[in-house]
Amino acid sequence: MLLPLFQSRDRSEETDWDGDWSRVLPVLPLRNLVALPYTTPPLAVGLKRSVQLLEDALQGDRTVVLLAMTDPSVEEPGSDGVYQVGTLAQIERALRVQGDSYQIVVRGLARVRVAEWVSDEPYLRVRVEPYPETVTDETEVEALRRELIEAARRTMVFFPQVPEGVVDMLERIEDPDVLLYMLASNIRLEIGQAQEILEGADLSIQMRTLLKIMQRELEVLQLGKSIREEAQSEIEKVQREYFLRQQLKAIKEELGEDEESSVADEYRRKFDEASLPDEARKEAERELDRLVQMNPQSAEAGVIKTYLDWMVDLPWNTFSEDNLDLDHAEEVLEQDHYGLEKVKERILEFLAVRKLRLERGVEDEGDDRAAAILCFVGPPGVGKTSLGRSIARALGREFTRMSLGGVRDEAEIRGHRRTYIGAMPGRILQALKRVGTKNPVFILDEVDKIGADWRGDPASALLEVLDPQQNYAFRDHYLDVDFDLSQVFFICTANTISTIPPALLDRMEVVEIDGYTDCEKVQIAQGYLVPRQIRTNGLHPEEVSFDDIGLQTIIRDFTREAGVRNLEREIGRALRKIAMQTASSSIETPLVVGVDKVREYLGKPRFRDEARLRTELPGVATGLAWTPTGGEVLFIEARVMSDKGGLILTGQLGDVMKESARIALSYVKGELTRLGLSEEALENETVHLHVPAGAIPKDGPSAGVTLVTALVSVLTQQPVRGDLGMTGEITLQGQVLPIGGVKQKVLAAHRHGLGTVILPRANEVDLDDVPAEIRDTLRFVLVDHVDEVLEVALTPPSEHTMELPRESCNGRVRQVADVA
Repeated sequence: MLLPLFQSRDRSEETDWDGDWSRVLPVLPLRNLVALPYTTPPLAVGLKRSVQLLEDALQGDRTVVLLAMTDPSVEEPGSDGVYQVGTLAQIERALRVQGDSYQIVVRGLARVRVAEWVSDEPYLRVRVEPYPETVTDETEVEALRRELIEAARRTMVFFPQVPEGVVDMLERIEDPDVLLYMLASNIRLEIGQAQEILEGADLSIQMRTLLKIMQRELEVLQLGKSIREEAQSEIEKVQREYFLRQQLKAIKEELGEDEESSVADEYRRKFDEASLPDEARKEAERELDRLVQMNPQSAEAGVIKTYLDWMVDLPWNTFSEDNLDLDHAEEVLEQDHYGLEKVKERILEFLAVRKLRLERGVEDEGDDRAAAILCFVGPPGVGKTSLGRSIARALGREFTRMSLGGVRDEAEIRGHRRTYIGAMPGRILQALKRVGTKNPVFILDEVDKIGADWRGDPASALLEVLDPQQNYAFRDHYLDVDFDLSQVFFICTANTISTIPPALLDRMEVVEIDGYTDCEKVQIAQGYLVPRQIRTNGLHPEEVSFDDIGLQTIIRDFTREAGVRNLEREIGRALRKIAMQTASSSIETPLVVGVDKVREYLGKPRFRDEARLRTELPGVATGLAWTPTGGEVLFIEARVMSDKGGLILTGQLGDVMKESARIALSYVKGELTRLGLSEEALENETVHLHVPAGAIPKDGPSAGVTLVTALVSVLTQQPVRGDLGMTGEITLQGQVLPIGGVKQKVLAAHRHGLGTVILPRANEVDLDDVPAEIRDTLRFVLVDHVDEVLEVALTPPSEHTMELPRESCNGRVRQVADVA
């Protein structure tokens, strides 16, 4: 940084030293200072040795050698404690101050370097030799001189106290070495930087070193100015706000108004409007008293205001009036969703109970806390979430939802404590604030996908929310007062209940929503999906339509899912191609999309009748499996190879399914003679059982009968019927035990074009859950023993079936039905 005033002399004012260069000269070590030629720095001399040196010099010709110390912490350095290049100087003035100390002014004469150290006592003495500045390229030196002057000019802008004529004085200096040392002596330099300039072998090197330092100093000055301006602007803003508030306060005092009391009165008015319960009102009043007593500009005041705003914005006593018209509710549910009779029946029961309670005056007996919490469980795409919207519309309530998929922080449910910066209530209360009522329909989506980690267990936090005996006094960490959630109609959705914690599952009434049949999908597509996709793609209903056969083709050849999400996606894909043709006027309307158009727009079918193709060879049986996304068809392959013997299982099987495979093999080994095989049929033979789609984990006991059938098929070389699917657990005695997921498995068999399904006899009651149109189009074989399975599975279908039309959604048929 340039000092306000340059302390230097022009070369015309100096006198070259004409002394004897061979004489011995005293050395004055300098602490934290490098003396430069042509400058007149003031020095303080206080050490005993230095005072003696000074007094001796004053008795002589006043000439000394100034060398900077390498280590400023050393009290009295020796010859190895100072730099070897310094300045020859003459003492101009000396003034004795307190004690034996002196204040002196020296004038730098020339740059010198040590030639010989003579002695260390009573002070350092040396012989020196001149070390003049050398110029190798005068053009470069001139360019550097101009750059140094320009850098000095820009730097002086930051020091208005420096006289304007200083730059003109610098431009009049002709000797570049004088300019160099003049600028260097007035720039804030580290000892190492100043010594580097002094020791430079060439004048251009010295000037480049100084220019680099000045440019960096200029950058620092510019940045500092920017920081000061920003800080000053902020200070001025705060001061201005303070003055304005003081003026406003004075005006209100003149008018007889009190600002603090007006804020308190406004909040108390809001407390009354919100009808806060006693506990909430007491806490709010306590926080309001704290707010009134503190500075409105403090950070804590902002936190309290945020808390009070949340208190008055929550719907403590704001309700939506229920529409208890059962006919209206049924009409709304039928408009929005096809099928789902059990769910609709449960909603109507809820409305009926609610209506009776109101009519008979039992609303205030506290039984509301025993209201059911519903949990819709089913595959993706069957309409669980959208059903919640329909329920809200039927009841005349507000609707809100919260996705729990991947939530791992308990604070998402209960909120953060106010001790944390930026704390907020949990998402439960945030949602209630958004809808503005205390009794909305609240969907908790994907409750089976909640996580847990070191931040807490959200599923445990939900126990209080979903327990009708507790949620009337739900306590959020942020509010820290009770909030009544008993009027909220909570509905959870999940794909499976296996991952829901038992304690949480126990608080919910599970309503299973199974996959749709092909007929139901056709009706859903005609009534809901096609009209919605026609609007989405900018078409008109009179321009395009789908016939039932075309929709069945999409369902069977392009989707094969439990829900209708992919079906809507494929319908939209076909309509986009129609929209493109309509926009280019290359299509005639109205257009009916049938089988041919479906294949034209969607391409080759993605699915085929796999069961018949896969079971043409012996050793392959078709099983039925349950998954969280609905029922599926499972192919099990068996192969017997000559080897040392053993069992190989592949296909990423779980432990239970591996045990089923071992049981199946043990049963077959024990029944070889009865099956018409020699007892040595499996001697020294390795059995390999494989379930394709190896990337997908598989587990469960229900593949037992399928494993036995595949083994017997490969041993007897009899193919398994291609139109048949089976499921059931087996024992070592060959008994077939009941299994779960019957409806989903039957729907999967229907989707894949199977005509016969083998089930355990104990599962006969579960067939009541299967839609009538599916039961009428399939043949069900109920068995108690695996022998009955083999009798049906390994018998050619011609012995048990005949070609017969099977009724479908529109009176058309699928291929074969059993009449035995």
